[in-house]
Amino acid sequence: MATSSDGLFADMNFLGVIGYVLEQTRFIFLVPILNVLVNLCQVISLLLFIDASYMAIVVAIVKLRGRTPEKVLRWESFKTDDVELAPSSNHPMVLIQIPIYNEKEVCQLSIGAVCKLSWPLDRMIVQVLDDSTDPHSKELVRLECKKWASEGINIKSEVRDSRNGYKAGALTAGMKHSYVEGCEFVVIFDADFQPESDFLERTVPFLAHNSEIALVQAGWKYVNADECCMTRIQEMSLNYHFAVEQKSGSSMHGFFGFNGTAGVWRISALNEAGGWQDRTIVEDMDLAVRAYLNGWKFVFVDNIKVSNELPSSFRAYRYQQHRWSCGPANLFKKMAMEIIKKENVSLWKKAYLIYNFFFVRKIVVHIFTFVFYCLILPATVIFPEIEVPKWTTIYIPATITILNAIATPKSFYLILYWILFENVMAMHRSKGTLIGLLETSRVKEWVVTQKLGEYNTLRENLLTHYSFPERLRWREIMVGMYLFICGYYDFVFGKTYLYVYLFLQSTAFFIVGVGYIGMSVPS
Repeated sequence: MATSSDGLFADMNFLGVIGYVLEQTRFIFLVPILNVLVNLCQVISLLLFIDASYMAIVVAIVKLRGRTPEKVLRWESFKTDDVELAPSSNHPMVLIQIPIYNEKEVCQLSIGAVCKLSWPLDRMIVQVLDDSTDPHSKELVRLECKKWASEGINIKSEVRDSRNGYKAGALTAGMKHSYVEGCEFVVIFDADFQPESDFLERTVPFLAHNSEIALVQAGWKYVNADECCMTRIQEMSLNYHFAVEQKSGSSMHGFFGFNGTAGVWRISALNEAGGWQDRTIVEDMDLAVRAYLNGWKFVFVDNIKVSNELPSSFRAYRYQQHRWSCGPANLFKKMAMEIIKKENVSLWKKAYLIYNFFFVRKIVVHIFTFVFYCLILPATVIFPEIEVPKWTTIYIPATITILNAIATPKSFYLILYWILFENVMAMHRSKGTLIGLLETSRVKEWVVTQKLGEYNTLRENLLTHYSFPERLRWREIMVGMYLFICGYYDFVFGKTYLYVYLFLQSTAFFIVGVGYIGMSVPS
């Protein structure tokens, strides 16, 4: 007859077997796999550091040598004392396209700014491409176009029956009208962009006097950058993109991704490249790559900046970042072999496009940031057998972070918030990247980024802004719990150099998960 002590002994044996199996699994499978992943992440970290350092060095040399686009390229102004009365024969014909979709808050601002451009009225056509389905938005656009037409502006309002092809479809349809045939250049402004009156006078001469240039891209400035911490962080990231990524590409390789707005295209180059295509949700980057492969050159002019609005709600920002991460990954999948097989393109240009532009900056960086800093690095706390060198966890990340922040000196004190929030966004960007590579159901999802227009300029800087979702975002909550557990384990068992980071990062995930992300900061 079995006694209670026999049952206890059997339970202990069973627990011992489970413990032995877990221990063996730890040493035979988990530790070797983590070691491989850590070593891989060290290599990727070094590659990212080399790429970031290279771009920073190029920009520093260009700045020290004073090699502005106006000095390097031929540039002669068309400007006259009275642009409306002076002869306009020397001014090329320019088409200005404004694609709009249910953007009633900002459409009047952009149309008004474009119609005030300093350019002969008989040498400029403003084309409003209105795909709106909202009656109020459509009426505002119609009235605004009517208003400027009565003041002598050659403005056309074009409405499509469907939204096929999204923005690419609208731009393509706009180019098919007969009145476009006499235009040499086309300018694109999204509905929230408000150019200065001299925009055309400063950009078009690059195209008119340099026949090898297909695109002139201007920089951006933001009307609501000081609204809250999230908009400040966006400003830091975008300023780095323009000041370092765009400028280095323009200076050394003649290539960078067109930003889809605030740019001037040579129409003949656009047509030669195959025009706008809607095979991905980054029609701007698609066109730029095809034009570059055809031998055309681009120029980024950083001293020309166009005002626009940053997304001020997390929902709008998340949709925007999905499009900006999913689209390039999907384009890379579709064009990789096309780039490799392209004739009359140097090996250096192909390598730059595939490795630097797409692989490192559009794919690897998002996945690496989330996997290493939010998954693998915390796991090393639970597995003390894994050693991660400090140059991977401290020195390289700190250098790259400083390079990002230095483009926006006024917000340098927000660098910690920037790190934490960018790691949270890396999860969404990684998801978008994988969707683009695997071409799952959301690969063609296009949600117009919500803008608030003049409402932002009237809002007080210290006004706390909330963005509560209909339900909690469980992905952020789960990652936050994982980071918190790792940080707690780190604190309890004495390996404490990571626990502060893990607690802060877990807090960032929880904050985004519950929906409070409008952390207002003083100007």
